Amino acid sequence: MGPLAAAWRLLLALSHVWRGLRTISRYFPKASQPERDAMVQTWSKELLAILNVTLVLKGGQPALGLVVANHVSWLDILVMNASHPVRFLSKSDVKAWPLLGRLIEGSGTLFIERSKRRDALRVVQTITRYLRDGHRIAVFPEGTTNDGINVLPFHGNLIQAALDAPCPVTPVGIRYLDAVSGTRSLAPAYVDDDTLLSSVWRTLRQGRLLAEVCVGDPQLVGGRDRRQWAHDLREAVVRLAS
Repeated sequence: MGPLAAAWRLLLALSHVWRGLRTISRYFPKASQPERDAMVQTWSKELLAILNVTLVLKGGQPALGLVVANHVSWLDILVMNASHPVRFLSKSDVKAWPLLGRLIEGSGTLFIERSKRRDALRVVQTITRYLRDGHRIAVFPEGTTNDGINVLPFHGNLIQAALDAPCPVTPVGIRYLDAVSGTRSLAPAYVDDDTLLSSVWRTLRQGRLLAEVCVGDPQLVGGRDRRQWAHDLREAVVRLAS
């Protein structure tokens, strides 16, 4: 996509983000959780359309409980919310993202200070409480974004919440493809020294993208400890994202 067309889409996206902030401020305080979920899903689908990203869903709806996925891009939260409304756990750095950070925080995302062990324990307890109340919580157990080609080892700490609840865990694979060639696209990857703006701009310049969300079968613990369960869930996500 040419720079002028990309710049126009960027302006439309910024306007849409601003409308999202107004929606959270004006309507969320009085809305029920299902109403909030519906607004987030509609808003996410609209933003994906502005960004020239087509959502492709494979598999059924994740079970109520914990959802684990590979982490490629800032787009992951959008494509997951557009496909199946979930509540996310994210690193605290996300709150500092321009505009998007406020939006993600306002939509009910839970945050974790990765460098603080005590905060990790608090978050596991919080996730466990939400899971017991019948919520669907999504986490990225790699702990950081990756290029989308490989999947990093899964940390078992967050899987503990599914053991404590207890509840099933649904593996989800995310991948981005060039809509013309059908080959994997690295444009949305948000890794290394990338800034959010540079990643967004590269994604816009790419042209039309396909975002595939592949939902696997829910898993019960079946006597495994959290490390073995995390390993098995990673293997499932690798297959789904391939």
